[in-house]
Amino acid sequence: MSLSSPTDNPYSEMQIADVTAYMADLGHRARRAARALARSETAAKNRALLAIATDIEHSRDAIATANHHDLEAGAAKGLDAALLDRLELTPPRIDAMVAGLREIAALPDPIGAITELDFRPSGIQVGRMRVPLGVVGIIYESRPNVTADAAGLCLKSGNACVLRGGSEAFASNQAIAASIHRGLAEAGLPIDGVQVLATTDRAAVGSMIRMPEAIDVIIPRGGKGLIERISREARVPVIKHLDGVCHVYIDEGADLDKAHAVALNAKTQRYGTCNTMETLLVAEAAAGQILPRLAAAFSDRGVELRGCPRTREIVAEALPATEADWEAEYLAPILAVRVVAGLDEAIDHIARYGSGHTDAIVTSDYARARRFLREVDSSSVMVNASTRFADGFEYGLGAEIGISTDKFHARGPVGLEGLTSQKFVVLGDGHIRG
Repeated sequence: MSLSSPTDNPYSEMQIADVTAYMADLGHRARRAARALARSETAAKNRALLAIATDIEHSRDAIATANHHDLEAGAAKGLDAALLDRLELTPPRIDAMVAGLREIAALPDPIGAITELDFRPSGIQVGRMRVPLGVVGIIYESRPNVTADAAGLCLKSGNACVLRGGSEAFASNQAIAASIHRGLAEAGLPIDGVQVLATTDRAAVGSMIRMPEAIDVIIPRGGKGLIERISREARVPVIKHLDGVCHVYIDEGADLDKAHAVALNAKTQRYGTCNTMETLLVAEAAAGQILPRLAAAFSDRGVELRGCPRTREIVAEALPATEADWEAEYLAPILAVRVVAGLDEAIDHIARYGSGHTDAIVTSDYARARRFLREVDSSSVMVNASTRFADGFEYGLGAEIGISTDKFHARGPVGLEGLTSQKFVVLGDGHIRG
């Protein structure tokens, strides 16, 4: 394996002659670090998290400069506004990285906890102990804050991680990685516990997802094409969601002020996130009152509406919606709107077109709220709240490593517990089986 790093550009990646050998070496070091992290005391992990947070705070100018480099390069390559928004590290987003790490440090450590310990008729005690997954590989695009969030969650849950960010965020990710490594070293933990790939070569992704001897689980965060490819080709288990076709349903009799606030926030607070509302469903009984008001507010914010025939009778400026609009994850200021007969039709629409990510109802009726919670089969289901709350930080997880719409192991925002497994433990006193 031959590596070299150009010196004329501080943001240049390493030139790697043999990517397969590079990845094998990286995987070996991650596996070795995972064993050390798995046995690390909570206090050491918390010291590292706080040291990383402090270093990011002190290095914010260097991180912002690297991010500016990425933004300029991205604009020159023609990245669209939504991608540039996800790429940008504004001062509040750097603050959020720091706050997230400190919140993770304050969370209870799940590792080593024994639950369900019970005596069996034989006299033995049987329980379950929470343990790390081992080495977590994360493949993500655009958002460099994922580097800090993922490292923090993996560290606290006793896992090593291998991080492959998008090429558009290379400089930002390397700057954040430098802070992470300094924090780990300060706390006396192995810096190989968090490895950010020093190459954007696509062959590295192919190696990552075919390294079961080194990586225990892959978490992809990015576009549908990336996630479909990884799910199709991986030889390592994958925790994923494909897309975020999120709905808000405004029920008949809903408080119109609440409905207006929730729908507007769910769509316009940020456009390029997977928990942004992409389809608005409105009960026929409420449509005449709420849709003109919402249409005016969306128009003021430059949101294009695409509606069903009944929607277009109420909102003349709405464009005709096609079948493809009900399945679309726009990640842009475009919103599909459909008027439905009531709750049953809303639930049927979500079952047919939703992606199982996040769906919300705005209602004043307790019984209909309960039905929505029971019958909508998504990883997050909400009552009278914006879909934008579907986030690990907002759920009190400190941060999230991704969103899972799978129905096994982890579902919804994946925080500390989602990065662990359980093993059976048996306590005896010389017991033998008769």
